[in-house]
Amino acid sequence: MIRLGIVDDDAMVRTGLAFILGGEADIEVAWQAANGIEALERLAAQGADLLLLDIRMPGMDGLATLDALAGRDDRPRVIVLTTFNTDDYVVRALRQGADGFLLKDADPARVVDAIRRVHAGERTLSPEVTDTLIQVATERPAADATANAALEQLTQREREIAVLMAEGLTNAQIGSRLNVSMASVKAHLSHIFTKLGVDNRVSAAMMVREVRT
Repeated sequence: MIRLGIVDDDAMVRTGLAFILGGEADIEVAWQAANGIEALERLAAQGADLLLLDIRMPGMDGLATLDALAGRDDRPRVIVLTTFNTDDYVVRALRQGADGFLLKDADPARVVDAIRRVHAGERTLSPEVTDTLIQVATERPAADATANAALEQLTQREREIAVLMAEGLTNAQIGSRLNVSMASVKAHLSHIFTKLGVDNRVSAAMMVREVRT
């Protein structure tokens, strides 16, 4: 029997998956959770062999949940099941330990087969995700060159702040680490966004990670 945890912020999705998967003789839906925080609590209390994990969720998203699961003795296998087939999500999820990556429009039989395969120790990807990985592999040198060229425009201080931002530090934490004011951090971030041609922290962090990975 495969004990399954379903982690998704959409109650209708959780209910639908539980209804479909609960009808399989070798799958038991042990619990459901609306985000990573709830999932970790239920995992600690009830355990699970495998998680179906969404990416975008409030409180703690799928990528943060994968980070939190790393190195745990009770770590279940994880299949990311999401609507978002973007190269950043796919690559980061697989790097952070996901055993499979499926899209929510996958046929139910495909999801059931993936659960059984991953539980048996295999890795599984939807065809669309495989195509995304191939595209990343073929386009990565050009992306690296673009990111490198953009980052070359940054001053030394802007580079330091950009790296700390990409590591997930808040403005206050960056200011404390570098011994500069919050106003100075915000001003530097504004310059960084302009030079990189982005308008938010996530996009800027992705460019920094492209160069550092």
